[in-house]
Amino acid sequence: MSATFSSRTVLVTGATSGIGYETARQLAERGATVLLHGRTAEEARAAADRLIATAGVEANQLCAYAADFTRLDEVETLAHKVVTEHPHLDALVNNAGMAAPERHTVTTDGNEIAFQVNFLAHYLLTCLLEPALTTGPGGRVINVSSSLHRTASISWADPNRARRYSRLAAYAQSQLALTVFAADPRVTAVSVHPGVCDTALLPLYSHEGVTPAEGAAHVVRLCDPAVEIVNGAYYDRAERVDPAPAATEDRTVMRLNKLADLLVGRTA
Repeated sequence: MSATFSSRTVLVTGATSGIGYETARQLAERGATVLLHGRTAEEARAAADRLIATAGVEANQLCAYAADFTRLDEVETLAHKVVTEHPHLDALVNNAGMAAPERHTVTTDGNEIAFQVNFLAHYLLTCLLEPALTTGPGGRVINVSSSLHRTASISWADPNRARRYSRLAAYAQSQLALTVFAADPRVTAVSVHPGVCDTALLPLYSHEGVTPAEGAAHVVRLCDPAVEIVNGAYYDRAERVDPAPAATEDRTVMRLNKLADLLVGRTA
């Protein structure tokens, strides 16, 4: 057990399967207190039970939380609950994600579904958790992004892509937004492409991928306080590389924040 994790509290979104579940497992095995987020309370509790049964993790190290990211009011409720119960948070892993559907789909909040689930929900969650992440030094955010962000552009005039919808373009836009958001100065954040992993998103990339555990190891490394990080940095697995040029432009970061605030109904 790594001493560096024993007193740390980390929230992992989308922790019920794939990279999120493996990230939660590896953090808990190293002694961290892990807040497991799932779409439903049942899914989150099942993931916690599985970790206790199979990974030998202590029950008191795990807390299950639920929020459906297609509903921003549930994201707000989740954030307030976390801040109340864990006023000090060492790390937030923004991992929950979905492939954009074949057909253009809009949430009850009025946003294209992949843009909301993959980016806007995480944007809102991170903003609301800022007090907990900045109560002490070293609080950090790890955005689980994708190399596909390089193929993307943000459609500023039509972020919902209502006029011209392509599922790959919609997914890539959500990953670019998440990567750009890491450069936001409010909380130290990085983004990481965990490699092409054998998860539900695999068909977007190829036919074969590494195990979710291998992908998760790159995420867990960035949660380690012993690993120094620079705000806005982008990692391709273990290696720090340059992200797409848009992700390093202050103007783009400010423009994206303005758009996101508008779409999640936050007033500055």
